[in-house]
Amino acid sequence: MNVQAVEHTPGRSALIRPGVLLSRSPVAAARWTQAVESVEGLYLLRLAPGADPCEIAATLSAQGHEVSPNHVVTGQPLFFGGPTGAPRPAPAPAYEAGAPSRVTVGLLDTGLVRHPWFEGQQWFTGRPEEVLDADGDGRLDQQAGHGTFIAGLLLRQAPGVRLRVARVLDSEGVGDEAGVLRALGRLRDVRLDVLLLSFGCFTYDDRPSPLLERALAGFPDTVIVACAGNTASSRPFWPAALPRVIAVGALNSTETGRARFSAFGPWVDACARGEDLTSSFVDFHPFRNYACWDGTSFAAAIVAGTIAATARHMSAAEAADHVLDARRGTRFPDLGVFVPTSH
Repeated sequence: MNVQAVEHTPGRSALIRPGVLLSRSPVAAARWTQAVESVEGLYLLRLAPGADPCEIAATLSAQGHEVSPNHVVTGQPLFFGGPTGAPRPAPAPAYEAGAPSRVTVGLLDTGLVRHPWFEGQQWFTGRPEEVLDADGDGRLDQQAGHGTFIAGLLLRQAPGVRLRVARVLDSEGVGDEAGVLRALGRLRDVRLDVLLLSFGCFTYDDRPSPLLERALAGFPDTVIVACAGNTASSRPFWPAALPRVIAVGALNSTETGRARFSAFGPWVDACARGEDLTSSFVDFHPFRNYACWDGTSFAAAIVAGTIAATARHMSAAEAADHVLDARRGTRFPDLGVFVPTSH
């Protein structure tokens, strides 16, 4: 899978693509570089054998260069200590399409499959197709259906909303920073009211990637929501922990406390139910278009959908302020403002 675990700081592991550095300059790491590839105005530098992307990034960052290892990002129905629960077959939940909305939500995930909830929607044309069984073993891949599941949560929370979908995760739920930067570059000139990032990562130095931070700053009028991660820890998870991103943790199925897998901490802004959620899914045995699943990715979809629904009547920024106004509802310690589901 071309993934390397690193510990630049002992006890603080992160995942990267080995032998690769991302940079705003094609020559910043020239003495370590064998090949250069352009990535949406940035550069992917392929390093010489033995070169350490984390050490080089630390050295160049100290000199003022904007560089980053190519961090691996993952979707978040998985708990870092093991699976927090695979999707389970479920009956179709209640669903009403609702009147078309002018609000557009960007979704970076695994793509979508055809589904009764999506068919006939204008925004569904040209969607990136989900891969269900990449290795051909006859079994559904670990995170196949992740994007389809999240899209359904958005549509149930904000009926009639328009989706703009980009695929940045494979069917195992794995992607990388370079792929995210490519997708953000392609969406930069698209009007997005809300952008949902249902994935994330630890970084090698526990600081935000300057390249991803700059790329997200290119969406000044968009409300950005990201999952806080299924890490069961307070360690910052990126991009959720960025100051201008709404980080979302998960509550248990009774909405009375933190789900056991959810990240937490002062950097988490909001929380929603993240256990036993039912939504659209793939048609692949034993599933018949619907599933029940757990994860902070799905709690983030509830929050993003609530903001999108509220943005029918005001700007997206005003909608986010309204939804996250702690004076209007409950606040959980280290999980932020509680956002209820609408169904």
